[in-house]
Amino acid sequence: MFVGVVAQYIIMPGAAYLLAVGLNLPPEVAVGVILVGCCPGGTASNVMAYLARTNVALSVAVSSVATLISPILTPALIYLLASQWLPVSGKDMLLSTVQIVLIPIILGIIFKWILKDKAEEGAKILPLISVIGIVGVISAVVAGNKDNILESGLAIFGVVVLHNLIGLLLGFFISKWCKFPHADQKAISIEVGMQNSGLTAALATAHFSPLTAVPSAIFSVWHNITGPLIATYWAKKVAKKDQEMKSDKNTQVS
Repeated sequence: MFVGVVAQYIIMPGAAYLLAVGLNLPPEVAVGVILVGCCPGGTASNVMAYLARTNVALSVAVSSVATLISPILTPALIYLLASQWLPVSGKDMLLSTVQIVLIPIILGIIFKWILKDKAEEGAKILPLISVIGIVGVISAVVAGNKDNILESGLAIFGVVVLHNLIGLLLGFFISKWCKFPHADQKAISIEVGMQNSGLTAALATAHFSPLTAVPSAIFSVWHNITGPLIATYWAKKVAKKDQEMKSDKNTQVS
């Protein structure tokens, strides 16, 4: 879990900064890419980990810890890495992240404690509400930036694709270098590569220009393409291996 969280907050912010500098991105786009890199992993990563038949408990643990410490690390990293392009208020970023991340978690715990069984019934519909909310945020960002996306969307798309692939690959190879079980390698790869694009879009819209939110909108779409593709590939490999083991056992019994 420690390796997953550290990799999350080193690989993605570092890769975003190197891409912004190396490709000489415009200030708004550079800050937008860095915003994506500095946010924690999204809950979609837990679903992908489940579908890929990896270590789901590890995936949830990394997401939870990364999210809980994001009100401190996310504003600090954004200030450290993005302030050379645009003015960044660490204090305002901190307050926004607390409002978006910590307050809903605290309220959820309180309601769960007070309502108990009724909270379980209400929780069944909450995933749908959250999906609608995230789609609404991303749709608003895309609609408000359609001209910017048409003008420079292809270049931003290329950067987003590189950023996502770097996270997936380095997350996998670092955990492999640490000699973790293969299921843990896959879980950490997904955790590092998939970001909380909803949080990124909210921070970009609240504190920077509309163009800054475009990378998060594109990332939201793209990592929900690569995530299922990778999950399907890994799940098929596990199923094939299970089938081969079952065939070997049947042969031995015969």
